[in-house]
Amino acid sequence: METRRILMRSLAVAVVIASVIWTTTAAGEVVYSCCTKVSTAKVTDPIIKITMQNENYPCVKAVIFETKQVKFCSDPKQRWVREKVKQFFKKNNITPRPTSSISD
Repeated sequence: METRRILMRSLAVAVVIASVIWTTTAAGEVVYSCCTKVSTAKVTDPIIKITMQNENYPCVKAVIFETKQVKFCSDPKQRWVREKVKQFFKKNNITPRPTSSISD
């Protein structure tokens, strides 16, 4: 009976320690609903939507390519990004708004 009580106390202490570690680790992670960094890797999947994101800390200036599976945050200064945007607009017969320029 005494052994069982010691075991239960040890288990309770272990659970408390684990939950404290998990809580402090999770609190350090911040999730943003914008691009906080960009990639220079080329997007090869078919694009279904393009969004221009302006810089507004912690968000960075980015072109967001959306595919069926995922969204890519791409560097608008990359030549391939500008070409991909032009191709998308031309293919979908979309006229870009003047305020959404990616050449800045």
